Amino acid sequence: MSDELITINVWLAGRSYRIRIKAHEEETVRKAIKRADERIMELRNHYAGKDDQDFVAMCLLTYAADNAIESLGMPFLQDELNVIAEKIDKVLNRVD
Repeated sequence: MSDELITINVWLAGRSYRIRIKAHEEETVRKAIKRADERIMELRNHYAGKDDQDFVAMCLLTYAADNAIESLGMPFLQDELNVIAEKIDKVLNRVD
């Protein structure tokens, strides 16, 4: 895949942003922006009286917290995958 950058215009919280991304990532980036915009709309509905910058910040904090929580949980997942891989190796070695 090419690492060539393209420029796209996206809308987030009612504002247009021009960003440069890798061409093959465009669909994924657009979906992520759409999800973020939907989350900002949800926050607007739940927390009246805030401005758009507050909602964007709240959305960013939500994603950052989710990412931090997921990264903390990964060692446990990796350990489980290693145990399963070892069991599979043992079974395959018995067959040989």
